[in-house]
Amino acid sequence: MKQILLVNGSPNKDGNTATALKIMESVFQAQAFETSWFQIGKQPVRGCQGCGHCARDHRCAFKDDACNELIEAFLKADAVVVGTPVYFAGPNGALCALLDRVFYATANFGQMLKGKPAAAIATCWRAGATPSIDRINKYFTFSQMPVVSSEYWNGYLGTKDAFGRNVLETLARNMAELLGKG
Repeated sequence: MKQILLVNGSPNKDGNTATALKIMESVFQAQAFETSWFQIGKQPVRGCQGCGHCARDHRCAFKDDACNELIEAFLKADAVVVGTPVYFAGPNGALCALLDRVFYATANFGQMLKGKPAAAIATCWRAGATPSIDRINKYFTFSQMPVVSSEYWNGYLGTKDAFGRNVLETLARNMAELLGKG
């Protein structure tokens, strides 16, 4: 069974980003895909130090945060959805710090994620969804991962956002179609 990794880039386990990912998860599960979750959480996260350790073993030298665990989750998955809240016109800073290190280790030295379909979603009140999605998509395109799209930008405003729900459901169906049968 094909597995889709859902990355909740919010420190809040049950916030709007989780709600948005659950919308997609229900579509994936209805089409017989397995899902797994990775929660960024509230633990401190390091930024990349540019030490080059990852050139040797495609893992980060620092083992005191979630980076290497996230690398393993990415490698195991057949496809990835990364969700982020927007606090100030961009993706969550802790998520970006982790993704910088994950993609530096897996893309700069071997394109380990090449070919895995990926999508970015953003949750926010008003502005910042499209720059957040764009930033996350840059990790995917640099890694030669096909970016899955919907009929509109992948933003979600919360439980009363019927249009956003439809966009996320379409995005999930498009990813499932690209992956084939679950």
